[in-house]
Amino acid sequence: MDQIDRILSAPPFDLDGEGRGWVRTTLAGMDRAAKVRQLFVHICFGTGPDVVERITALAPAGITKFFGPDAQAELDTLDALRGAAAIPYLVSADLEGSRMSLPFGTEVPNPLALAAVDDVQASETNARIMAEEARAAGINWSFTPVIDINALFRSPIVATRGLGADPARIRAHALAHIRGLQANGVAATAKHWPGEGHDDRDQHLVTTINPLSLREWHETHGALYRAAIDAGVMAVMSAHIALPSYVHAHDPQAGLEAYRPASVSSVLNMTLLRGELGFNGVIVSDATPMAGFGAWSHRDRMLPEVVSSGCDVILFSDEPEADIARIDAALEDGRLTPGRLDEAMVRVLGLKAALGLHNADPAADRAKLFNPGNAAVAQAVTARAPTLVKDVRHILPLSPERHRRVLVYTTGIVTPLHGAGMPMVLPDLLRGEGFEVTLYTAEARPDPRDFDLVLYAMGEETLLTRGRVFLDWNRLTGGMHGAMARHWHQVPTALISFGYPYYLYDAPRMPCVVNAYATMDTMQRAVVDCLVGRAPFLGKSPVDPFCGLPDAAF
Repeated sequence: MDQIDRILSAPPFDLDGEGRGWVRTTLAGMDRAAKVRQLFVHICFGTGPDVVERITALAPAGITKFFGPDAQAELDTLDALRGAAAIPYLVSADLEGSRMSLPFGTEVPNPLALAAVDDVQASETNARIMAEEARAAGINWSFTPVIDINALFRSPIVATRGLGADPARIRAHALAHIRGLQANGVAATAKHWPGEGHDDRDQHLVTTINPLSLREWHETHGALYRAAIDAGVMAVMSAHIALPSYVHAHDPQAGLEAYRPASVSSVLNMTLLRGELGFNGVIVSDATPMAGFGAWSHRDRMLPEVVSSGCDVILFSDEPEADIARIDAALEDGRLTPGRLDEAMVRVLGLKAALGLHNADPAADRAKLFNPGNAAVAQAVTARAPTLVKDVRHILPLSPERHRRVLVYTTGIVTPLHGAGMPMVLPDLLRGEGFEVTLYTAEARPDPRDFDLVLYAMGEETLLTRGRVFLDWNRLTGGMHGAMARHWHQVPTALISFGYPYYLYDAPRMPCVVNAYATMDTMQRAVVDCLVGRAPFLGKSPVDPFCGLPDAAF
């Protein structure tokens, strides 16, 4: 058995003779230029012939599709792309739920909300729904689950994308997610290798560091990756995160090299992930335009190191043709070998074969994209997520008789991909319950003491390229004077977070706090049901919402 058969016949590919034959035949028909282009997955926005022409000319391994609301235009574009492709595309997405759901698919909870529900079967069902709809739309690869550990509440990048702070809970729900995706034709990806959550910075802005000792890492992150590999996860995303304890174990004098990001570290990708942990699937880099990558060295040098250090796929490029030239230059001068390029191609093509892309007809499953039964199932899970963190003054349940006039301070829904401050449906939902709702504006400056209830409605899920997520009193209230005022001794006051679960760090005396984890409309409706007493708060916090503060629970 040669190396190609050894790779393709073993987990997670498990290809039979027909699948292995397709990989061999396809690889034999590729020249070097085609192989180089097949190293890339490019980001893809928009629809129509221009998009199809651009991607077809680049001939990548695949695309990561960011969808707009026009379902037919999106589906037509993917159909046209597939029709023009000489080799079938991997079409990837971050199937993380909430605002990362398909805009024309079922609204499903994000990972932190699922961790609050803490029902493994519900997590697997959630993944099944996402996978069925994704595959029907033409998506076959998800960059999930996030198996980072939310160890530091200040970490803005794990928060709602992760499954909480308890490794045992993370493991159970991550494996359910992998099962739900891969049983329904979508490859799962464990990320972010070698493990995030102990650094309160964002890889989009800086190379982050996993500071755990080697023993601590093996007991936590290492155990999570072993479990995912044993479960047959098809890909691992190698991130712009350093693991100095492992590098120092191999070279105590490593110096700066101990802080090299995993995305360009052969020690972390080849020695640890492939060697010690035995992972045989696809290693995909995290997005290479991120500053955690670019801050390390010049792109001319760095980009070829992604592949030579063990990644099989380069994720995203701001200048695709220039990046292709960078790989070509490395092949010419020997920094990247033809053998390593071919090994990457075997795994990329092996993933496509394992997903059946060479025989697939996504349109055959198109009916699964608009399944009304999925909405009811997902909504029932969502309703179990809202978590009553505290209500020390017994404000709840709310009623129009006691709390008719409501003043709402809100961030709106803030995401890096969908704009800042999109309106919530919460105010209108409250109006529908008989409350008189006023939205606070810095221009009108209504006095909170003129109201029966003050609500702070926060809508900040995990934000990319935002160094910190916190309760920004100045922004909420429109200036320094308002930022310093606290009226909860005179007016019943509550904070509802549809995202980041740690606002008590900035307001430990807030008398009533609800964490709901996700900004989607179905979650806002579920919270209103809980607020007015129609439904119980069933969520169990998967993180410490008190941020270690001894006074915040009171």
